[in-house]
Amino acid sequence: MRINLKIGYLPITAIIIVIIGSFSMAIEGSIIENPKIDQRGELFLYKEQSFIELFDNNPPVPPCVPKGPSYGEAGIEYKYVSNTTDPDGDDIYLLFDWGDGTNSSWIGATESGTWINASHRWVEKGFYKVKAKAKDIYSYESSWSDFLDIEISGPYLTFLDIDGGLGIQVELKNIGNRNATNIELDLEVAGGLKIFLPKNQNDIPFLSPNETTNVQLKIWGIGLGIITDLPTIKITANALNMKSRSKGIIARIFGPLVKKVGEFWSDDESFEGYTLFSPVISLKTFLINNSGDIVHEWKSSFKPALSVYLLENSNLLRTAFPGFNPRFWGGGIGGRVEIIDWNDNLLWYFIYSNDQYCLHHDVEMLPNGNILMIAWEHRSTEEAIAAGRNPNSMPMGDLWPDHIIEVEPTGSSGGNIVWEWHVWDHLIQDFDPSKNNYGVVKDHPELIDINYGGGIFADWLHCNSVDYNEDLDQILISVHNFDEIWVIDHSTTTEEAAGHNGGNSGKGGDLIYRWGNPEAYRAGDKNDKKLFKQHDARWIDPGCPGEGNIIVFNNGLGRIGADYSSVDEIIPPVDSSGKYYYQPGSAYGPIENIWSYVAENPTDFFAINLAGAQRLPNGNTLICDGPHGKLFEVTPKKEIVWEYLNQYPDLIDSHLFKVNRYPPDYPGLKHLFN
Repeated sequence: MRINLKIGYLPITAIIIVIIGSFSMAIEGSIIENPKIDQRGELFLYKEQSFIELFDNNPPVPPCVPKGPSYGEAGIEYKYVSNTTDPDGDDIYLLFDWGDGTNSSWIGATESGTWINASHRWVEKGFYKVKAKAKDIYSYESSWSDFLDIEISGPYLTFLDIDGGLGIQVELKNIGNRNATNIELDLEVAGGLKIFLPKNQNDIPFLSPNETTNVQLKIWGIGLGIITDLPTIKITANALNMKSRSKGIIARIFGPLVKKVGEFWSDDESFEGYTLFSPVISLKTFLINNSGDIVHEWKSSFKPALSVYLLENSNLLRTAFPGFNPRFWGGGIGGRVEIIDWNDNLLWYFIYSNDQYCLHHDVEMLPNGNILMIAWEHRSTEEAIAAGRNPNSMPMGDLWPDHIIEVEPTGSSGGNIVWEWHVWDHLIQDFDPSKNNYGVVKDHPELIDINYGGGIFADWLHCNSVDYNEDLDQILISVHNFDEIWVIDHSTTTEEAAGHNGGNSGKGGDLIYRWGNPEAYRAGDKNDKKLFKQHDARWIDPGCPGEGNIIVFNNGLGRIGADYSSVDEIIPPVDSSGKYYYQPGSAYGPIENIWSYVAENPTDFFAINLAGAQRLPNGNTLICDGPHGKLFEVTPKKEIVWEYLNQYPDLIDSHLFKVNRYPPDYPGLKHLFN
């Protein structure tokens, strides 16, 4: 609709009988956007003799996906085109967003339907998303087009190691796919009494793809952390059209001698937060920021066994090893769980340790305030043989199958066991038809073969992590010696959990999902294994990319071909009601991971035991290389953006079990900022 009105020299009222949709108004070549109209539909203006055009206006159609090269090289200019039409036939402008924080600015105006081009030069290696949108001459904008994915190659320098000694030893690698030339290393120093850096010592003329170089940087000064803070030395590599990250060390400096005591990445791609860990051989639990500074610590009378968590009320949930157990021993042994407040006061503890059972490895706080705990229980040689165990596979004379208990804390110590689940209630065996649990193993993946796994050890299963999914009311268990993860139904009663019926799944306490090693239920062989002595299986938290998927640290001990570690993410075949798809006679899916992290040279990353991984809200993954006391964070593209080397209680005994990072707005950190 277009209405032409002639207006005289006096203030006037234009009576508009029908108004349809949005409109613009042109007065002597200028645009008045959305002029005001009162409830009677009257338009008031004060203007000398003018020509007013009142009309409906529609934005342009969203542009087509930009067309142009999908691959390119940093520093080279590339051309992209797109077009669209305007429903009213108006001339249009086009704007390209290059995905690197810049855009083309508005280009035009040109006739509706005209192809419009723009050129861009990306300055560093990376993956980019290019999109376009249009506007008409009246500034009505379209929606964005769909993305065009662009991969730009180029040099990419990363620091493999920075160490002390006589000066600073720097190991630099070009992990990009183009040559890096005329590289300069810039150093920034903070802290210390007085630090001197000789000039013109840092130039590297050339570094080809996958090439590594070592550089010794001279330094002199005094910085022992006595009068001033310990010095921090940040090193940045710079070259034309090159991507790089800064890395630094925290050090003690005396003259030309440098002793590294910590390291950090300086990069905004790391997820900001506070990382919690408790060294395996320490009475302390530490909370550090992304610079590696300890911002808070707790002290216990006992070593961890082995996990620790910061609760939303700022209390610390901690496993502990209270000392000698008359029967149980081995990795992860515990027996005690405690809750400590922010100020180191013991609020509650629970002991579950004697010659018949003992807690170990991990716990999980439930939304109702109860706590899930993993424990061994003792079964004699006679009980094991009666259950169908091959007596030749028990040189130690007994078995320690696992069970899960749910404890309701009471008072300042103790608690009520309000729910429990026992592996011993869900066994099968095909070794001896005269014994209990006899059946066809391959026909019953929901049951656990008493003759599989564990070797000669009484700790037959060695479950090492437990997690809970509130939406599904299910429990996830990592079973180290089976190279598997299991899911069980928590909606059951304790009586149902001991049987094969009941709960949301209708299967009682039987396994409702298992993954990692189909050989354990005769649906494959060793070549079908996916997991190898894994740790820390957990559902990815709500709000994080991959929400509801399962992520696990796959240690890789006994992996076919070579021992190396990976962090693997899978999409379990589960529907919204919590039912898992299974084709009888086959292995549980998925066949492949949806995402994995492996070192560029796989065997460079191998944690023989311990270890863990956490998906972060920005899509990065925090990884704990437990036996080496090393934490690092990788992007979805598997680029390291943060590292921390644990120094506590010392560099030799710096082992870690698992870690968690909490965002600054996490309720449990309220005292940190107060």
